[in-house]
Amino acid sequence: MLDTRKLGRRPGSMTTVTRTVSTPTRIGLDLIAVPEGADVNLDLRLESVSEGVLVTGTVRAATTGECSRCLEPFGGELDLYLTELFAYPNSLTEETTDEDEVYRIVDELIDLEPVVVDAAGLELPLQPLCSEDCQGLCPECGVRLAIAESGHGHEILDPRWAALAGKLVDTDGVDADAESSTSRVNTEAEEK
Repeated sequence: MLDTRKLGRRPGSMTTVTRTVSTPTRIGLDLIAVPEGADVNLDLRLESVSEGVLVTGTVRAATTGECSRCLEPFGGELDLYLTELFAYPNSLTEETTDEDEVYRIVDELIDLEPVVVDAAGLELPLQPLCSEDCQGLCPECGVRLAIAESGHGHEILDPRWAALAGKLVDTDGVDADAESSTSRVNTEAEEK
C-alpha cells in the first residue's frame, strides 16, 4: 500500500518511493513465479494529475521456476516497468469507467499488489526454460539430455514389425535385402 496523503491533489506534485517489501502471496504462473515472502524492490514515482495519481517506475523481484523442457528448478529475475493511473474517488475518470477498467485510490491509499500481479502474469513466460538451449528429456528413458552421454539414443522397433525384422537379417549380420539387390545387379550385368 502506498499512502498518497503527503503527495496532495495539486496536479504536478510528485514524490518518489524507493523501498523493499515482501510478497504476501505467490505472484506468477504455474511454472514460474515470485515466491511468497520474497523481497520486491520498488523504485516508483507518484505524480498527482487532475484525475488521480499516475504511478510509474520499476518493480524487481527474484523468481523461482521449473523448466518446461527438463523439469529442473531454476531461478531468475522479474523486472517490470509500470505506468498506471489510480483514479481519485468521485473523479470523472472513476465515474465514467467500469470497476475493472481503472484502479482506484481508496482512503488515500494505493494498493499496488493487483497491478504487479497483472503485470507479472503478462511478463512471465508461459513455458519457462532454464536456458535457451535446453534440450529437455529423452522421450524414451526420461534422462536429462544435458547430462546424458554423447550420442544418447534408443533403437525403437515397432512391435508389429518385430517378427518381420528377424526374417530380413541374415545370420551373418548381412541385410538380406541388400544381398538380393546386389545379386540382381550382377545378374543383369552378365546378361548384357
